[in-house]
Amino acid sequence: MGTEVQKVFENYKLNVNGIQANIDIVQRKDEFTLGYNVSILNVSPSTKLILEKIREEFISKLNIGEVEFEEGGGDVIRDKFKKEIMHLIKKYFPTANEATADSMINYLIQQNIGFGDIDILLKDAFLEEIVVNTATEPVWTYHKKYGWLQTNIIIPTEARIRHYSTLIGRDVGKDINVLNPLMDAHLKSGDRVNATLQPISTKGNTITIRKFAEKPWTITDFLKDGTMSYDQAAFTWLCMQHELSTLIAGGTGSGKTSTLNVLANFFPPNQRIISIEDTREITLPKTLHWVPMETRNPNPEGKGGVTMLDLVVNSLRMRPDRIVVGEIRRKAEAEVLFEAMHTGHSVYATIHANNADETIMRLTNPPIDIPKPVLPALSLLLCQNRNRRTGKRRTLQLAEITPTGDARVLLQLDVGKDQIKTLAKSKHIYNTLNLYTGMDKKDIDKDLKEKKDILKWLVKKNICDVHEIGYIFAKYYTQNL
Repeated sequence: MGTEVQKVFENYKLNVNGIQANIDIVQRKDEFTLGYNVSILNVSPSTKLILEKIREEFISKLNIGEVEFEEGGGDVIRDKFKKEIMHLIKKYFPTANEATADSMINYLIQQNIGFGDIDILLKDAFLEEIVVNTATEPVWTYHKKYGWLQTNIIIPTEARIRHYSTLIGRDVGKDINVLNPLMDAHLKSGDRVNATLQPISTKGNTITIRKFAEKPWTITDFLKDGTMSYDQAAFTWLCMQHELSTLIAGGTGSGKTSTLNVLANFFPPNQRIISIEDTREITLPKTLHWVPMETRNPNPEGKGGVTMLDLVVNSLRMRPDRIVVGEIRRKAEAEVLFEAMHTGHSVYATIHANNADETIMRLTNPPIDIPKPVLPALSLLLCQNRNRRTGKRRTLQLAEITPTGDARVLLQLDVGKDQIKTLAKSKHIYNTLNLYTGMDKKDIDKDLKEKKDILKWLVKKNICDVHEIGYIFAKYYTQNL
């Protein structure tokens, strides 16, 4: 890996439990991808050498392997670590003040009991993914602005990678071992984790962490970033307000779940919402009547599992007005959801498909295989896209589902110009709204203009907090009863 820096694109600092880290996004000599350089500011190289001696002395006095299995796990180790290590810090650094001693303790905890330098990456709000491929390669990250970056962090051994996976699994009651070399789990922070062991992953043990967004995406963020146009947002809001079921399609990393979270901004406060996910990712405004639910994998004996289908079926017994589903993958789930649409429930879900036509093909062919005449229960289809060259996420298409079960694209992204173009005027959704609300085309167009004005006001005032936006929409619905 080249180390000579030719250009620095961005620089910022992170504070990780008292450890000051400097981050540089750089172009390294003879490298074809940008680099992500981490340097610890308040722990010098000479201090690191002494801290390594302290670590070795500490380990010789305390059997960490035994402590890990005590009740409380990592927290027990940390408490015991601090008590045992303090006199060693004073021994080697007699003049260190309390703040300096604390930063040294935190550094040792991070390097030897936590996830090492990965803990620093986990604190960077600009990162979406953290990927460990093997102990012989640097850790990779996916940056919101710069895409894939190669870090200057290398996990020293395959055993250390496996140790990190074991720690993650233990926190959520999962095992990863020779008999179970694959693991899906999540950190206490909500970050999703996938881990694999050799020889299943032939180059080495792997860890893939998809970070949980500390600040949920909102409609204001989407409009400011150009992810969605005002026309798309206003039309979607109109459909959401009048309980028209909506499906969000897109490829991996296109922003499907983020879009689902954004659409939830449009829910009225006087309806019961049940959300169902494999791992909690969405965050709805506090103003909403919301019950989040999460699937559970079976234990090693194969018992106690709760599937997506279990929760979808159960949700229908909870008197929901709206059902939000993380992802449709299987026929049984899709059948129950479309049955829910036909019995008067509004359903919002995501599905893996790249565009509107592909979504219809995916729904009507195995493994989902829903009969095409059933599809008109769904009204609106949003297709999300991430341009792998530029990293930009956009709503590629907004389509209505026709009475024949086909997708009719209304608004579509011109990728070359990065602009949304109108391809057709709505027919089916306008007819549905007229049938159930009495609104004619003139009323609908007036309502859409009013919604666009409100959305522009949100952007002008830079209101991006999900709960504040929820309060504003709650006031809107209260005033427009």
